[in-house]
Amino acid sequence: MKRIVILASGSGSNAENIITYFRKRKQIEVSAVLTNKNTAQVLERCKRLKVPALYFNKAAFSDTTTILDFLVSQKPDLVVLAGFLWKIPKNLVAAFPNKIVNIHPALLPKYGGKGMYGSKVHKAVKENGETETGITIHFVNEHYDEGAIIYQAKTSIIAKDTAEQIAEKVHALEYEHFPVVLEKLLLKNG
Repeated sequence: MKRIVILASGSGSNAENIITYFRKRKQIEVSAVLTNKNTAQVLERCKRLKVPALYFNKAAFSDTTTILDFLVSQKPDLVVLAGFLWKIPKNLVAAFPNKIVNIHPALLPKYGGKGMYGSKVHKAVKENGETETGITIHFVNEHYDEGAIIYQAKTSIIAKDTAEQIAEKVHALEYEHFPVVLEKLLLKNG
């Protein structure tokens, strides 16, 4: 059985989509969800879905080995960032080389880097008059949004699209492609 641990910071819609997707498959499970916000809606989703979910603070993540130790104990085949906004510490990147995967709501290398997440990305895409945007699924390294690209999917933008409409198009791509790409990664690696 392949195992995924998800890190999330917000509503958890991508986390729920991944959990639901893998419930229908026998070879892969989401064994836990970790969040850095004790008010994150992902905690309620996990409770409803009966998936173990834990909250942690900045010290547990960056200043101690608490989260590293927990992840090692879970023996995940992938650590998946689903709306997780903190930079991954070097010790986690080193412990899970090419096993930490993120999804970014734009076609990297455009609109990536520190502070570029969620609605900020969609507003920047709109303000720059882009005619397409999309998602980038990539491995995590020690720099924001600079890890090797695994997969990209595009959607067109028309001039009258608002940042909110762009966000809806990008979310649709996330829900459609993220679990499928994760499954291919896990099954490809035996």
